[in-house]
Amino acid sequence: MKYNFTAIEKKWQQKWLEEKPFTAVTGDKTREKFFGLIEFPYPSGQGLHVGHARPFTAMDIICRKKRMQGFNVLFPIGYDAFGLPTENYAVQHKIHPAKVTRDNVENFRKQLHMLGYSFDWDREVNTTDPDYYKWTQWIFLQMFKKGLAYKASMPVNWCTSCKIVLANEEVVEGVCERCGGEVIRKEKSQWMLAITKYADRLIDDLDDVDFINRVKIQQRNWIGRSEGCELTFETNMEDTVSVYTTRADTLFGLSYVVISPEHPLLEKWKNRISNWDEVSAYQAEAARKSDFERGELNKEKTGVRLEGVLVTNPANGETVPMFVSDYVLMGYGTGIVMGVPGHDQRDWDFATKFGLPIIPVVAGGDITKSAYTTKDDGIMINSGFLNGMTVKEAIPAMKDYAVEHGFGVKKTNFKLRDWVFSRQRYWGEPIPLVNCPQCGWVPLPEDQLPLLLPEVESYEVTDTGESPLAKMTGWVNTTCPQCGGPAQRETDTMPQWA
Repeated sequence: MKYNFTAIEKKWQQKWLEEKPFTAVTGDKTREKFFGLIEFPYPSGQGLHVGHARPFTAMDIICRKKRMQGFNVLFPIGYDAFGLPTENYAVQHKIHPAKVTRDNVENFRKQLHMLGYSFDWDREVNTTDPDYYKWTQWIFLQMFKKGLAYKASMPVNWCTSCKIVLANEEVVEGVCERCGGEVIRKEKSQWMLAITKYADRLIDDLDDVDFINRVKIQQRNWIGRSEGCELTFETNMEDTVSVYTTRADTLFGLSYVVISPEHPLLEKWKNRISNWDEVSAYQAEAARKSDFERGELNKEKTGVRLEGVLVTNPANGETVPMFVSDYVLMGYGTGIVMGVPGHDQRDWDFATKFGLPIIPVVAGGDITKSAYTTKDDGIMINSGFLNGMTVKEAIPAMKDYAVEHGFGVKKTNFKLRDWVFSRQRYWGEPIPLVNCPQCGWVPLPEDQLPLLLPEVESYEVTDTGESPLAKMTGWVNTTCPQCGGPAQRETDTMPQWA
């Protein structure tokens, strides 16, 4: 017998819509509850794809089985509908993002019904619904009140054509993925979430969660906790410089120091750097690269020596040159690193290119490959009082020496960075804060939530890079909830993942 899926499935899908057999029952004390949750889809114009159907089908099977076993099952569906892709499409095609979203959701809903999933359609949610994003705003306010949301100036990727901030993933070989325009690095003020305050808990509590080991390893590497030392170096300028290292034992192998192109000391020193024009040109070149490109281990090392700047090695009193290079990022450590080319491939590549000394401080290995052993049982050489110690012995010995002699502080560092939580775009949740000249940033009272995203005719980005909301003076200008004086609303919106 041939299965007439068109007639049979349509019949039963319609019956399910009418009789709602998959509705979770609120307040039912007689059955055990089960909550089956999928990642809500982003409603793109392309409709559903196999990346949706595969996990949705798997969870649907689980939820159907649980119902058969007598569970009160909650299996909701929703749409993660704010964000950059919809706005980009809207700008490109001159269609309001609200209409783009409505049309896309309608198509997704139709396709999901055709697949026959056992969702509880009475609990369908949409992140662009004010009744939903009221709670996104509420959560943000709780974080703001606890000091977990703060504003900071930081370098971002800026598309000179679209006049918007781009994520690292949207920058390909120095140009905007969408328009091909030149991308530069630019300082902008952004709202941040202080996830780094939880860095130790995030990594320690992995021991207590039921994740597969591979995922735990990925998480630990992402958080990147390391125990090291922050070392202070004298310079021939009026400033000292600090570097963070996990291998203070290699200090006697120092042959140069590298500073990030964005480091504020460069601007301070520029009148005393004799080749400033060359340095400034290099800064401009580095500004056109994303952090991903700059951090690529296999990329060719570039840099410029700072003529007139010398750094003193606190371990032996010898001076070494300082370079500016784009492989050093302001976002990690102090924005300055020490070059020990005998024991780091990246440093070896840099030293080889610029003809700098390569000093082995651990016995063994092949100098042509920067492969001196750094195993715990390696023996220290060319290292003064550390000579003859194993690496395992030398690491704490040099830390203690640095602390005792006043040029080092023991420190724990993390690769984890606070999250950027604002976008200079229209299609997102408004941030419920006002900026008052007298009171500073003031939260909107919770009983005034949701702060509605205003309806606009023009949602095009501005030439200055501010949110399109900045042009809506009637919405922006308001009164301070604290003192009653004139104030302005925040015009940045939340990112898609809010």
